[in-house]
Amino acid sequence: MVAEDIIIRPLLTEKGYDGIADKKYTFVVSKSANKTAIKLAVEKLFGVQVESVNTVNCKGKLKRMGRNAGYTPDYKKAIVQLKADSKAIEFFASLS
Repeated sequence: MVAEDIIIRPLLTEKGYDGIADKKYTFVVSKSANKTAIKLAVEKLFGVQVESVNTVNCKGKLKRMGRNAGYTPDYKKAIVQLKADSKAIEFFASLS
């Protein structure tokens, strides 16, 4: 897989904002990507040094509209911890 196919988008939540100061960044990633592929993709796309990657498979939530019900899509989330001497990711710099 190409790095652009592995990292789908950043995940911007309140808990994610708290990690920016500690150089922890959260991304929605491809369901088939493993930790090694995620690490290499983040290093290539943002030019940083990754220390560790934690992943979580998130189930879709039940949503209803009247009597119709359905689920939001399942997705995979990756929390990426950068090394202490690595530079920060510029995209998240204005958010902290």
